[in-house]
Amino acid sequence: MVERSRQVRGQVCLLDARVRTALAEPDEGAATAEYAVVLVAATGFAAVLVALLKSGAVKALLRALINKALKVV
Repeated sequence: MVERSRQVRGQVCLLDARVRTALAEPDEGAATAEYAVVLVAATGFAAVLVALLKSGAVKALLRALINKALKVV
């Protein structure tokens, strides 16, 4: 009788562990990894924009655009 009770308790504990594992969210760490990838991509994009804005051609284009806009007003 005592042995059977131990077996039942062990099976109940095993079932509880399986249910908790099945209900747990498996990709909790994925959100962090995706966030890191997005940050790296955004940083790279910002670096490209800064390089473009520092170039002479873009500076000249922006200066011409601003001068044209000021002449309209």
